[in-house]
Amino acid sequence: MDKYTCVPCGWEYDPAVGDPDNGIAPGTAFEDLPDDWTCPVCGVGKDLFEKE
Repeated sequence: MDKYTCVPCGWEYDPAVGDPDNGIAPGTAFEDLPDDWTCPVCGVGKDLFEKE
């Protein structure tokens, strides 16, 4: 699965890790994140992430 980076702050979403602090289980693809999910560091939406 592809990793995605937040353009404004540089935080990386790694599907192998997920975002457990926000209820996203490991193994969750970026495409499968809820539409209202936001970057846990700076709060921007999925539209401001780029595929690595």
